[in-house]
Amino acid sequence: PSGGPASSTSSFATHTAELVMSLEEAETRNYPVSEVKDLWRKKTGEIPGADSLVFATDLVHMGSDIAIQATHDDFEILEKVSSVLRKKLSRFPGVYDIEDDLSPGKKELRFRLTEFAKTLGLTTADFSAQIRGHYYGNEALRLQIGRNEVKVMVKYPEKMRTNLSDLYSMRIKLPGGGEIPLKAAAVIEETTGYNTIKRVDQKRSVTIEASVDSSKANSNEIVQAIEKEVFEKLKKNYHGLNFEMAGEQKEQKESMTSMKEGFILAIFAIYFLLALPFNSYTEPFLIMFAIPFGIVGSIVGHLIMGYQLTILSMFGIVALAGVVVNDSLLIIDKINLNIQSGHSVFDSIVDAGKRRLRPILLTSLTTFFGLMPMILEKSLQAKFLIPMAISLGFGILFATGITLLLIPTFFMALNDFRFKKNRDQDSSS
Repeated sequence: PSGGPASSTSSFATHTAELVMSLEEAETRNYPVSEVKDLWRKKTGEIPGADSLVFATDLVHMGSDIAIQATHDDFEILEKVSSVLRKKLSRFPGVYDIEDDLSPGKKELRFRLTEFAKTLGLTTADFSAQIRGHYYGNEALRLQIGRNEVKVMVKYPEKMRTNLSDLYSMRIKLPGGGEIPLKAAAVIEETTGYNTIKRVDQKRSVTIEASVDSSKANSNEIVQAIEKEVFEKLKKNYHGLNFEMAGEQKEQKESMTSMKEGFILAIFAIYFLLALPFNSYTEPFLIMFAIPFGIVGSIVGHLIMGYQLTILSMFGIVALAGVVVNDSLLIIDKINLNIQSGHSVFDSIVDAGKRRLRPILLTSLTTFFGLMPMILEKSLQAKFLIPMAISLGFGILFATGITLLLIPTFFMALNDFRFKKNRDQDSSS
């Protein structure tokens, strides 16, 4: 059967087939869908005569784990490049379902004019028009029958259009009069065509895709190895050949680029918003010092929970940058208020630590435990949000300890630096 929601590269041709298996909901079954896919692949084995066999399980398809798009004007070169890349990818452990989008079609005949025919004035357009007229026919006239217009087509009898021997015995008319045999007019090559021919920037393209077992290999590392070992060598051998990453790598690159720009803008905005009320260029850095430690906490949280860093994890880290500064802001603000009240710097820090300990801990712990139901959720709907919740929850928890221990220490060191600087200026003056 053909059709169904599971496949991302369905081809509705007569020589392709697709099987779709619907499983029970994730909450009611005791096995992951990846195990079903692996077992299905193992039980199926190799199918003789099959050009491609792919097993897909993604509910939301963000592109293949590895997708390399090659472009060139020559289709034969693209076929060679595809073969080289598929062989190279097959050598990496954990890489499977390697295929390209050169979907083979049915057998066809290709004609190429001989030099003899060209010297007689025969052109490709004249030749192809005669072949087309032989089978499809040429319009001789149109008849008006009532309200309908009927085309009258002239073509060879059906018995002369059913065998290849009739084609090979066909004679081609020359522009100056006379005829020559088809075999003298063109070189006939029997080959296999393609269902679709894709183009990128007016060049023919082929996309090589592969899936990666994350427990055995990392798709980004494999792509980097391919770029380093294969791309430059192929570009030197085939002039005009270009490569571009597609699929998951392309989506990831675009998202990371956009997120990086937004994160940098957010960091500058946070700094200026803190610098204005504190009337200081250095204290905002102390407050923002918790951000990198929050990122470390997010990474550690993924290791503890057994999750890999994903693009949604990055979204959580970006959101974390605006949250972890709250605890630092509370304690630095209290230290400044104590100093303005006439207390020494040391006493101000100690008092701020005592008075802000409870609100900081309560704020961080309530946020962390509020996110725990989402982190521990097993439903399929929450699967995509769990990495973001881990980044936020564990990042806040880790940054809280840094805020309570290191931020006061750094404030004391900053005050000693200011005191020493002012003393040096007084002595020099």
